[in-house]
Amino acid sequence: IQIKINLNYRGAKRLRDDDDDDDPRSKKVGRELARHLERDDGEDPSGDRKRILEKLMDDDEDADDQEGEPVDESSVKKMILTFEKRSYKNQELRIKFPDTPGRFMETELDLNDIIQEMHVIATMPDLYHLLVELNAVHSLLGLLSHENTDILSFKDVVDLLQELTDIDTLQESEEGAEVLIDSLLEGQVVALLVQNMERLDEQVKEEADGVYNTLAIVENMAEFRPGLCTEAAQQGLMQWLLKRIKAKIPFDANKLYCSEILAILLQNNDSTRDLLGELDGIDVLLQQLSVFKRHNPATAEEQEMMENLFDALCSCLMLAANRDRFLRGEGLQLMNLMLREKKMSRTSALKVLDHGMIGPEGSDNCHKFVDILGLRTIFPLFMKTPKKMRKAGTVDKEHEEHVCSIIASCLRNLKAQQRTRLLSKFTENDCEKVDRLMELHFKYLEAVQLADKRIEGEKHDMVKRGEILDDVMEDEFYLRRLDAGLFVLQLLCYIMVEISNSGISQLQQRVHQILNLRGGSVKVVRHIMREYAENIGDGKSEEFKESEQKRIMDLLENF
Repeated sequence: IQIKINLNYRGAKRLRDDDDDDDPRSKKVGRELARHLERDDGEDPSGDRKRILEKLMDDDEDADDQEGEPVDESSVKKMILTFEKRSYKNQELRIKFPDTPGRFMETELDLNDIIQEMHVIATMPDLYHLLVELNAVHSLLGLLSHENTDILSFKDVVDLLQELTDIDTLQESEEGAEVLIDSLLEGQVVALLVQNMERLDEQVKEEADGVYNTLAIVENMAEFRPGLCTEAAQQGLMQWLLKRIKAKIPFDANKLYCSEILAILLQNNDSTRDLLGELDGIDVLLQQLSVFKRHNPATAEEQEMMENLFDALCSCLMLAANRDRFLRGEGLQLMNLMLREKKMSRTSALKVLDHGMIGPEGSDNCHKFVDILGLRTIFPLFMKTPKKMRKAGTVDKEHEEHVCSIIASCLRNLKAQQRTRLLSKFTENDCEKVDRLMELHFKYLEAVQLADKRIEGEKHDMVKRGEILDDVMEDEFYLRRLDAGLFVLQLLCYIMVEISNSGISQLQQRVHQILNLRGGSVKVVRHIMREYAENIGDGKSEEFKESEQKRIMDLLENF
């Protein structure tokens, strides 16, 4: 008997060339049947083949009979109870005859059938509570913790859980979704999924698909309930992701997906950032990114993975403890080399440097950056936005924002010799860098003035309509102004005020000379800096906020 077997797995959000026309039940049963048919012809003591063939034919007939039957709460209850019964029977026979698969193979197929039928529940999230009330979630998790990953039911469970947790389905019934997710987390679903992924051999395509679909379950749950990321990371997921990302195997869809899940876990979460640091994750990220120092990603997918890893690194650097790990892991040297090599990675390398040097926690990194001759790399990028960066999809504003932020961080943090080296850069070549600074100042001032004009018009219309301009609306308008270029303008004004207070008269004179020539105003710069000072320190301590505001106001006094 010749049997065509489709090994593709069903339904992850990021499709892996699935054939939607194939009936998943026949795929699964076909796989099991083929495995038994691969035995030597002489071996068939229990008549397994015949029984499985008959079973497969019966299943097709049953499926035809059931087609068109209405599915309601009553039929779902019946389905779940049937699943419970078959799961128990299979477990009982497996314990009784552990070394004789032929004795429990039929119950395996029965269990497979009912799990396939349960996919219909994924279309009715309002009935998810039945899965919990009738203990089905507990039983499904029990099948996940099974010692043998080669059984049909293990793969079916991953498949079913993935479909049940599909984000679009979860959002259809929040109440049903909450009950299901609560029950899964109570049963430590992430720990079980991680244990299973550790046992899977990704050299086998079917098992690689199993890993992929397992990651889809994690993504679905994290998207629905971002708060579970901390718990998931601590249940072994973070450690497994780092291990998988640094595994010396060719790039594939699973590595891409791992990088995506890692970036999700680290988003706005200091607990997971700290955990990654403790697991030497900063070194893992730097090692993986070092590949792109002299080589561009080979495909769009590999480029996406590279960006995910850069995003993960930027997230980690929001935590002060990771700045030190980044410094010790020679992250600054790697980013500096990426900027010089002019490959695709340099846009993101600039962003990483910005995250690593910003604020008082970035002081050590700022000093080291000057020591490794980073100023020679950053100032050419300040003088001109490279065309290659534009081609890579980076707009001028994003590039100029990161470069100005790095220079502003250096001016804020550098002391002694390193500060002198930075200020001397502004006096080089007849103060050409001050000229560029003022050019950018007027460019962004114009953009912000246009945005302000539009916003004032909107405010006027709102007042006319009798709408109230509350704090929420004012915050929204401020964010729009920042996005229009106010943030870059604030950075540029900060640099102007810092270099004017440097004690180098040549710099202060040049700044005021260009302001007068172009009809600029010291008052405007002061107003921008005062507004910046008022909004500074978001997420920082009150003490930091007050000291930083005083520092900026002192700088303004002498401007």
